[in-house]
Amino acid sequence: MVSRHLTKSRYMAGLQCLRRLWLQVHEPHDYEAPPPGSPLDFGQEIGQKAHLLFPGGILIDEEPWQHEQAVERTAALMLEPTVPAIFEAAFVHDNVRVRVDVLERRADGWGLLEVKSSSRVKDHYLNDIALQAHVLTGAGVPLSTVELLHINTSYTRGDGEIDWPAFFARVNVAEKVTRRCADLPGRLPGLHTCLEQDTAPHVEPGNHCGDPYECEFWDRCTADKPTDWIAHLPYLTPPRARALDALGVTAISAIPRDFPLTWKQEIIRDAIASGRPYVAADLPSLLHRFGPPACYLDFEAMMPPIPLYAGTRPYQALPFQWSLHMMTAEGALTHKEFLAPADGDPRRPFAETLIAALAGSDTPIVVYSSYEQIRLKELAGQFPDLGPSLTAIIERLVDLLPVIRGAVYFPAFGFSNSIKSVAPALSPGFGYDDLEGVADGTSAAGIFLELASGKIADTTDVTRFRSALVAYCTRDTMAMVEVHRALMTLSTETETAARTNTSGSDAAHDLY
Repeated sequence: MVSRHLTKSRYMAGLQCLRRLWLQVHEPHDYEAPPPGSPLDFGQEIGQKAHLLFPGGILIDEEPWQHEQAVERTAALMLEPTVPAIFEAAFVHDNVRVRVDVLERRADGWGLLEVKSSSRVKDHYLNDIALQAHVLTGAGVPLSTVELLHINTSYTRGDGEIDWPAFFARVNVAEKVTRRCADLPGRLPGLHTCLEQDTAPHVEPGNHCGDPYECEFWDRCTADKPTDWIAHLPYLTPPRARALDALGVTAISAIPRDFPLTWKQEIIRDAIASGRPYVAADLPSLLHRFGPPACYLDFEAMMPPIPLYAGTRPYQALPFQWSLHMMTAEGALTHKEFLAPADGDPRRPFAETLIAALAGSDTPIVVYSSYEQIRLKELAGQFPDLGPSLTAIIERLVDLLPVIRGAVYFPAFGFSNSIKSVAPALSPGFGYDDLEGVADGTSAAGIFLELASGKIADTTDVTRFRSALVAYCTRDTMAMVEVHRALMTLSTETETAARTNTSGSDAAHDLY
């Protein structure tokens, strides 16, 4: 029997989309624990660390399905004057169940505190907190304060342990929450009615599907859409989307030629409609600075929410790995790499080994985005003695991403300029699907953070994950090599076509 009560997560889902609320309750996905090192995983840890601010506090550890028992235990602890705080305090009112991160005993009542792992107060947090305040007030709890605890990114770790009171920022949100509470009596009946329905309400997918959270039912709700659904068209504004809907156009390939689009949107439409790639006539000149000879460089960095090293701040980017492919003028490849040990701050050895690997050469260093440049500038500021050498590396960087964005589009890009979409499209057979353990930058950062935090300590696991990190970063620089090679081939074909046609622009489109 499905329990049709509301909770904090269900309420937030309902505010975003009634269909999402209904599906969460009636046709939910199987629960999956958050991957180690993921934002959700660290969100749970941050919640636990917040307990350290309230010595003597007691945790209500009943499971979610034991809500009645949790409510009874909460009530009993509230009657104990020696209990200064209750963690995961449980309440129910108006068929809404909530668990409060921290319920703090105060001289003039109780303080409600919501804990978030973000670096600031976000607007949608106020809806979450307002529901809790509504339930507690309805349950007869006198609230004297309503606050949000979030990470203070200005905090810098010292040589000792974390200073938890300084690590957290404590923000009074009572006034804003009170205004949100005024809307709740009008909102809740509609959400309860939604849950009582036998079938999911129809809600057309749109921008709300990712605001404020990515909806887990996106694939289900868009299964009947064309593969070139207009929602995939980059930077399509809501007014233009509504205009296309009024015309009955759902596919990018069906957008009329006289419909106003940006130049890039026109390129994408035409490429999809014709099945022919777009290659700009000026591609050869755009590639002039890229070599070969050339180097291909990729970084991985972690952003620990809880600083691991003295002198670092929460969410500070800490590079820990680089991969470097080097191509001679004849096309021969060699490779160098660095993956920091997990037992200390990786930044200086990262920088020193990179400087050594690139010394004695002035060939262009190909990257794919401004990410490497940003990290190098940060390192130059953090280690002034390495500044000149790092600046020299920065001056050699050439970014391949703007070339892709402006001069090439293949239908197989799938509306994305990501290297993981572009490389397989330009170099059939190349990909990331065979990688095990680490297959994207987010998982790479999460895995190394787990290693650096000591949460992965088994020797076999450490060896396996370090090998996976090396394989992934190496694949990223090899992807740049493959993209550059493919672009050089397209460039040669463009120049050949230009010599045999009167119009270089027409030649670019006639290549295929």
